[in-house]
Amino acid sequence: MPDVEDVLDAAGLRNEAVRAYVAHWAGVTGAERIEVVSAADDARLVREALDAGEIEPAGEGRYYSRSYYKDTARSEERTVVATSNPSDKGVYNNWRPSEEMKPLLEDKMRGQLAGKTMYVIPYLMSPPGSPLEKYAAGVELTDNRTVVLHMIRMARVGIDLINELAEPDHFVRAVHVTGDLPNLGQGTADDQRWFVTVADERTILHYGSSYGGNALLGKIAHGLRQAAYDGWASRDFLSEQFMLIGITDKQTGKKWHVCGGFPSASGKTNLAMMLAPEGLGDRYHVSFYGDDIAWLWVDPSDGRLYGMNPEFGVFGVAKDTNERTNPTALESVAERTEVLFTNVAYNTDTHEVWWEGKTPAPPSDVTGWHDWKGEKISDRSARDDSPWAHPNSRFTTTLANVPNVAEDFEDPKGVPIDGIIFGGRTSDREPLVRAITDLAEGVYDGLTLGAEATFAAEGVDGQLRYDPMSMRPFMAYAEGDYAEHWLRIVGAATEQPIFAHVNWFQKDPDDGHFLWPGYRDNLRPLLWLMQLKDGEVTGRRTPVGILPTEEELDLTGMDVPQEDLDRVLSIDVDRWRQEMGFREEHLQQFDRLPESIWEAHRRVTAALEEG
Repeated sequence: MPDVEDVLDAAGLRNEAVRAYVAHWAGVTGAERIEVVSAADDARLVREALDAGEIEPAGEGRYYSRSYYKDTARSEERTVVATSNPSDKGVYNNWRPSEEMKPLLEDKMRGQLAGKTMYVIPYLMSPPGSPLEKYAAGVELTDNRTVVLHMIRMARVGIDLINELAEPDHFVRAVHVTGDLPNLGQGTADDQRWFVTVADERTILHYGSSYGGNALLGKIAHGLRQAAYDGWASRDFLSEQFMLIGITDKQTGKKWHVCGGFPSASGKTNLAMMLAPEGLGDRYHVSFYGDDIAWLWVDPSDGRLYGMNPEFGVFGVAKDTNERTNPTALESVAERTEVLFTNVAYNTDTHEVWWEGKTPAPPSDVTGWHDWKGEKISDRSARDDSPWAHPNSRFTTTLANVPNVAEDFEDPKGVPIDGIIFGGRTSDREPLVRAITDLAEGVYDGLTLGAEATFAAEGVDGQLRYDPMSMRPFMAYAEGDYAEHWLRIVGAATEQPIFAHVNWFQKDPDDGHFLWPGYRDNLRPLLWLMQLKDGEVTGRRTPVGILPTEEELDLTGMDVPQEDLDRVLSIDVDRWRQEMGFREEHLQQFDRLPESIWEAHRRVTAALEEG
């Protein structure tokens, strides 16, 4: 073992609590070497990773990596929130007692870094000086150099961020050990992997993966699960799987900020990186703050709800990203951006990358092309039409690479929140946009957020897979307490944000075409929502919220058939009456659900019965 004290002295790491933490885990894991890293080490680490064959060049200033073929996504069934309090157990957080999980993980990690380097990554999940900085500091220990490269792109990484903490002991202790990936029994009864957040001790212990949210512990495990628990325990803030954008009216100078949650495959990243449609581009500009996490709090100086993206980068899904769906994403992964691609198709001769949806068809010349498993495309049979890239293939790039990133994205004060939106992919029942002006009804709508399940046969026909606030995989404590915390935090704001539910995915029941074009045109209902909040339009009241009239929507430059427009601006009352029964069953799962949420449910139900 190395002399830990000498290594940390040489690195300039002075925080005594961090030093003790590193020394403890160096002893447990048996690390042969210890290396403390900062963002300034990125170029050297890239060269080392290229030399070691851990990553491959993918053009100038772009890199490609491939994870183990059974290690390509988060593993919800192996992801646990552990605490010492059984009342923290919820429906979705897979709670276990910390006294059970901590020794289990420590035992699995024991001796696993023999002959290996332990990388020490001091990081901050907020701009320095943020009101929530005390919850943002962490130190990840990992045995995986590629994980270090991802973390440098996804968080602010540097020793100085940890040395001068106001409370030296107040940092998240995050330990990641990759494990012997081919021998972990992924998805079997003998699965050895565990991804545990010991939330009441601010400790994260992940064993058995090198992929994404399982390994980049500052992102999901800290930025969402741990932060959500911290926010509730402190009563200071909310941490949500939300995108965050700014909208500027260049004619008046007015600016609005909108955040919101969308279940998987419901258009969150494309909305976050949206550009204004051509017909409105001269007047409106959309600014990108983040596509995945928002921390929300009330600023006591003005009483408003504020938000920020705690991340430093984007960990985006590559599939279906192209010039039409998301041109800003493509520009953010251009040459010289230092982007890191994972599990896309890769050409070993030309160093090109490709994924399904990047172009209408894959490259016709398959020479040099390998799929996400590393297998040659040229060796495939003519009947093999399996994807070249994994459906969950990713790109990791810094926020600064996004062409329309907000000028103030690093402002530690955050930005005032004007609107909170929810949106799930549904082919019917949900109109284009419906606004909600009551706090309890807005929180109720978030708790009953759902999208059409891909496993429809498992449920009642037409029943959604509910995903409260889009936080189902990231819940850190019981859902009833979560609802109460939402009411407490947002309710403290002197100027309430407006809530809304949006849906870009309504289809014609006869031929299945989408009724709304989506993408850039999704700005139009958001503009209407902000105008409604500002009292410039009134909309049309329905039992489930306020809908825009056709005259109030700015349709400049659009050509939508009247029949389609009428359908997306109306509700199917019978379909909604069925939906309310499903919602009641869903909410009945949650202990300690605030009575105001039940009152909101009863109000909407009664209005539908009358209407």
